[in-house]
Amino acid sequence: MESEVLHAATDDGETLPVIDVTHPAFAVSTSDGELAVLSDEFVQGAKQRQEMLPALRDALKGSFLGRGLLAASGGVLSGMSTYLLKLGPNNLGARAQPIDRSIAESFPVLTARIRLQDMAQLLAEGLKLCLASRPERPLLFVNIGGGPAADSWNALISLRNEHFDLLEGRKAVIAVLDVDEPGPAFGARAISALCSSGAPLCGLAIDSQYIRYDWAHAHRLGEALDNLEAGHATCAISSEGGLFEYGSDAEILANLEALRFGTSPDARVVGSVTRDGEPVRCSQTANGVASRPRTIEAFRRLAEQAGWGLERVIERPFSYHVRLVSCHSDSRHKS
Repeated sequence: MESEVLHAATDDGETLPVIDVTHPAFAVSTSDGELAVLSDEFVQGAKQRQEMLPALRDALKGSFLGRGLLAASGGVLSGMSTYLLKLGPNNLGARAQPIDRSIAESFPVLTARIRLQDMAQLLAEGLKLCLASRPERPLLFVNIGGGPAADSWNALISLRNEHFDLLEGRKAVIAVLDVDEPGPAFGARAISALCSSGAPLCGLAIDSQYIRYDWAHAHRLGEALDNLEAGHATCAISSEGGLFEYGSDAEILANLEALRFGTSPDARVVGSVTRDGEPVRCSQTANGVASRPRTIEAFRRLAEQAGWGLERVIERPFSYHVRLVSCHSDSRHKS
């Protein structure tokens, strides 16, 4: 029997579904071939969308999803606005207007939902061997710019479903480093719901922590990692739709260097990198979100400069989804 969809409250008192990418209500099964066709159609329709842009912006003002997109024009989409987009068209609730459902059904939003699934998969895969080899260590998720940190809790759900024994009796912490508190606050309530009786993470001891952090000030990351005792934990770092998409080369380099020195040698870093290509250019023309497109080779060079190598890459129309491993595991910590 299909399990019920869990809910958690936002700071505004609204109740939202808790996304579980393994649940039929949220799972996306679009094939690579279907994505390629949809991507071509999206690019071909770019001129028509550009001609409609003024009228579309007026329509977006009456949409709760649209207002989030408008607020992000020229900047970064907030964690809670991004989370709302990932709910999918059938989970928006009674306040949704037809335009909200149209936005939720759009190709860019579909790829954002797939991105969450990919992040959870990359995290879970990267953790399996580390958890099996070091059963005595606690598990630490460090989520940079993660908002509610749905990728972290979905990685835990995937691990629990496939490797039940790896998590039993193990303390886990999800630490969200973000400039805004509403996303992490909702995430903490979502995790509580997931740990309730009969829920996917029932019985696990998961601590949620929020640390105010701006990735432009990477010198503060080392202190945060020390306080979290990241060097003594099985550590999974992630930044979905965050640092690798919006950060400058210098910011990415500084954060990756701090992570290399502040975490255990077998730590993994997972994130999404805005892909340089026609679909992204068309999307940025329409929504004005100021991500920074890169080729995968450019990102590879940047990561290697900071001491990290690409362990796995998933190619999607708008982004590369990557997992990094240390290139210098024997010399990561300062003497």
